[in-house]
Amino acid sequence: MHAVNHHDYLRLSYRPDLQLLFMRWVRPVSSEEHRSGYAAALELAQPHQSNHWLIDLRSRGLASVEDLMWVLTTFRGLLQQSGLPAPRRLAYLVTPYQAETMDERLLTLEPTIAEHIRRGADVHHFTEELPAQDWLRRSS
Repeated sequence: MHAVNHHDYLRLSYRPDLQLLFMRWVRPVSSEEHRSGYAAALELAQPHQSNHWLIDLRSRGLASVEDLMWVLTTFRGLLQQSGLPAPRRLAYLVTPYQAETMDERLLTLEPTIAEHIRRGADVHHFTEELPAQDWLRRSS
């Protein structure tokens, strides 16, 4: 396993046996930290060609709508241009309470995003880690 601690708010690791990048947020973050964390994850992913990410939001909580929209648009574009192979998938691990809010946000925001941007990465959320990992592996 290749692990990187990104400041005091994010634990990044790559598991070659699973071919998964793990982003485990450990506290609420500012927009700047949010974007910095995703940039650090992309930097870790590139040498491993890791196109499947498990992003654990349970300790951090959900991002603001603006920060989620940044992931769904700008960051997807960065993923598409990154050289990481398709299909790229982002599996979010959330609490059951957070899942309802995440459903509402994705149902509202995703239809407003152009198809060519959505192709940057598939996004789905889970309340349990094993189903998330299964979804990520099924796309390999």
